[in-house]
This record gives sequence, structure tokens and C-alpha cells, in this order.
Amino acid sequence: MTLDTLGAGGPPCATGPAAGAGDLSGIGRGFGAFVARAKAAGRLVVQPRMGMGSPRLMREGLLATRRADATTVGTITIDSYTRVGNHAAARRALADGIDLNGYPIVGHDTAVTRAVLHGVQDDSFPVQVRHGSATPQQIFAALVAAGLDATEGGPVSYCLPYSRTPLRESVANWVQCCELLATLAQTGAEPHLETFGGCMMGQLCPPGLLVAISVLEAMFFRQHGVRSISLSYAQQTDPEQDAEAVRALQRLAAELLPDTDRHVVIYTYMGLYPRTPAGARDLLVAAARLAVRCGAERLIVKTEAEAHRIPTIAENVAALELAAATAAGEPRGGGPVGDTGVYAEARALVQAVLELDADLGRALVRAFDRGYLDVPYCLHPDNAGRSRSYIDSAGRLRWAEIGAMPIGHVVGASRPRRVTAADLLGALSHVESKYDRAALGRPAAAHLPAHDRVRCADGGEMAEHDD
Repeated sequence: MTLDTLGAGGPPCATGPAAGAGDLSGIGRGFGAFVARAKAAGRLVVQPRMGMGSPRLMREGLLATRRADATTVGTITIDSYTRVGNHAAARRALADGIDLNGYPIVGHDTAVTRAVLHGVQDDSFPVQVRHGSATPQQIFAALVAAGLDATEGGPVSYCLPYSRTPLRESVANWVQCCELLATLAQTGAEPHLETFGGCMMGQLCPPGLLVAISVLEAMFFRQHGVRSISLSYAQQTDPEQDAEAVRALQRLAAELLPDTDRHVVIYTYMGLYPRTPAGARDLLVAAARLAVRCGAERLIVKTEAEAHRIPTIAENVAALELAAATAAGEPRGGGPVGDTGVYAEARALVQAVLELDADLGRALVRAFDRGYLDVPYCLHPDNAGRSRSYIDSAGRLRWAEIGAMPIGHVVGASRPRRVTAADLLGALSHVESKYDRAALGRPAAAHLPAHDRVRCADGGEMAEHDD
């Protein structure tokens, strides 16, 4: 397979990153090494969530990401059929010319994926595969065959929110995948794996639990041979609480993963996203500022189109460049953050799990079985479903119910708090409404037709959509 066969967009990127990004080549290899070089140069690495079914478009997206005026890494996001293991459906869609919502890395021949990457992926522009699967063995096999060595997910974070796969099976699947990825170290590569545990459910999971699951998944990866790991945390509802959470994540990782190449990746808000362009940009800017303030090394961006549709390549590049420009204007590691107990809560959860079994996989299964880890509003059969969260009057995520999680001594005596359906509906749109209101200078959704509104818990109105 050649570039000409693909009809791919443009020649290989022999000139490297755009002038604004600078030359980060020549110091170490692999995804983790690239991020470390950027950190040493004082730059935040920014990354899209891009994925296209067409090899030609996927290559164009990677080239555009590489050429952006930012320090970037590339993304190949997998389609929904491949995510759930329905590779026959992905292949039928390709044969019928049906557009997919991501790149079917298993459905495409390995030679096709190698051609997509030819002249694009190298030590100055690593590419990560993003998938969302609890049964990712064929995805891992395909990415390794194509010459890729960076991906993400986790046995908990890609099982409970996205599948009905029993957690025990997901753990076994992820053991196989970690061990396969780790074998690449024998070839001189340094494979990299990112936890998704800091992003559970996208929103309404209090930071202490996000930090704990992110750290536990990182320890699981390390136990199965992966030496270069990033730990995720998704922007939530309050910048100060988020800053405290990121510092807690860094502190716990330093304590529990001392022999691991690691960095922290921030995800721009993953819940209902502002519908106004200005509100969407403001939320991305806030995420970039959070990353720089806390010394996080990488940021996953979102675009102005996020609330409406899958973004174009140009919209992804605009988001990358806005985030990079914001980061360049912010002082890194700025100032102390408060301590409201996020570290203590995460530490208590991690410790409780570690005491269950020396094998992290068995410990995670037992922890969910006993309710020591309990993700609010998660309907997976292996989640206890006894915890609840809410957003307080200051805009911070709090526990309304902790179920059997061993954090009562940290959370305090203010619980329990009844969460109504109206409370939950209001909380789901809290961030969207906050940023849209600020952008519009008037109540959110006032510009929308009546049929496109729902009533908020506080009596106001918000936009309704199906993200």
C-alpha cells in the first residue's frame, strides 16, 4: 500500500511541526518521551479526539494536527462498531461506502493503516489510538501490527461506563493487552498507555474517586509490564476543586509509581458542552489554564462544534491552536491550591483496594463487589450503585451518598442528601448553562425555541439535546 494508492492528502511532513511549536526531535523516543521533551521546553502538549473512517481523511487529519501552530500529538479515534467488537459490521460499512464515526483499525488492512501513518508518525509526532473498548484485544493487535505503540483506556474505565462486559472479563482482557503492549519494549520502543479512570462517566463523579481510579489503573498497567504511563483527569465543575484534584493525582502517582515514566493529561470537560461558540471557547480556555496552573503536561481539547456534531479537521485545529495560545500566556505551576480533602479521600480509596489482594485485577473486582469503589449514576451490573453526587451552591461536586466506600471519615457528617430527578437534570447541564449564560449575557436557552428547552432544578431553563 502506498500514499498514491490512498490518494492521501499531501506529502509526508518532512518539515516537522509548525514554527510556533519548535523542534522537539532528537531527545528520546516514544509518546512519553515526546511529552517529557515538551515539558522541559515549557510547552503544553495538546491533542484532538479526531477519528475518520476514510484512510484519506484520517491521514489529512493527522497531517493537519501535525502542522498546527501548537505542540501536538496525533489521535486515531476508533469507530463505534470496532469499539464493541462488531468488526464484520465495520467491514460491511467500508464495503458499502458508509461513513463511520471513527477509524476502523481492525477492519482496515494493516498496510492501509501503515500508509496512513507513513511520513506522519515519528519521534517528533507520536500518534495515540483511542478506542473505548472493554474487549480491546483485536484493537491492540491491530495497532501493534501497524507500528503504533501508544493507546489508552483501562479495565474499569472502559468497562463500567461503556459496556455490559463483566468487570472480571474486562480485567482479564486488559491483562492480555498490557502484556502485548509491553512486549514492544523488546524492540527498542517504549510503549505508552494512558488511564481513562480520571474521566469516569464524563461528569458528576467527585474528584477523589476519579483520582483513585486513575491511579489504580496506572498501577494495574505497571503491574503488567507497561513502564510509560499517563494519568488522566477530566475537568469538572469548579476550577479550584479541579486544581486540588490534579495536585492530589500528581502526589499519589509520585508515591505509588516511583519507577514509572509518567505524566498527567487533562481532558477538557466531557459532559454537556456549551452550545454557544463563545461559551465553548471559554470552557476550553479554562481547561488549558487548569493544565498549566497545575503543571499537567498534556491536554485533550474540545471544539466549538462539540454540542452539535462531530467536528471538522479545521475545527479541531482551531481548538488546538486556541489551547496552545492560552497555555503560552499562562505562568506554569502557579501558586498553591487549597486542601478540602481530595487527596485524603483518594488515598483512602486506593489503600482500601490495595489491601484486598496483591493482584490489582482481583483487587479491583473485589473492590467493586464490596462497594469500596462505587461510581455514581453508573448502571453497570458490577457497580454497587449506592453512591450519589450533587453540585453544591458554590459549584463544587460533593457526595450525597457514599454507599460502602471507606471515606466517611473524610467526607464528614453532612451526608446523606437526597438527590431528586430535577437535581440530577440541573447538575447535568450546570457547566453548559454556566458558560452559555456568561457568553450570551442573558439566561441560557432564551434564544432557543420552546420545544428545545427543559426546566432546570433551580426553576430556570436550559437547552435540551442528546449528547
